[in-house]
Amino acid sequence: MAKLHNPPTIAPPIGTYSHGAEVPAGARWLYVAGQIGLAKDGSVPSTIEAQTEIAWQNVGAVLAAAGMRIADIVKVNQYLTRLDHFPAYAAARAKHLGDHRPASTLVVVSSLVKPEYLVEVEVVAARAAPAAAAKRAAPAAKRKSARRPAPRARRR
Repeated sequence: MAKLHNPPTIAPPIGTYSHGAEVPAGARWLYVAGQIGLAKDGSVPSTIEAQTEIAWQNVGAVLAAAGMRIADIVKVNQYLTRLDHFPAYAAARAKHLGDHRPASTLVVVSSLVKPEYLVEVEVVAARAAPAAAAKRAAPAAKRKSARRPAPRARRR
């Protein structure tokens, strides 16, 4: 749905992302808060691989709850607490994104809100409004209002 931009006048992306993502007018937007490796039961695994898997599963669950999917992601912000976690993180990210290449930023930070958290992923997604549904709704609303005459004022 988004038009991805990787202009030939700059260096190509150095990873699995695009330099820009353009969303058409009228799209629905969803901002997904940073998702960490916190499992539903409240546990936090100790490895970057397990935390990354949970974080991306959580992202997918929020998208699904909004009627969206991974392909609707237009921007990803990622935070790692250690640079040496990048290869494992990148592998898990690639598994979840597949061939999709949204705009992306990855930052290595000294810490997240709790020391046991190793990764945080936040996304922005957008999905075009269904054109067919919008077209069907407009004529139906016109037909409905055309059937009923406006109520007349009663005289006493």
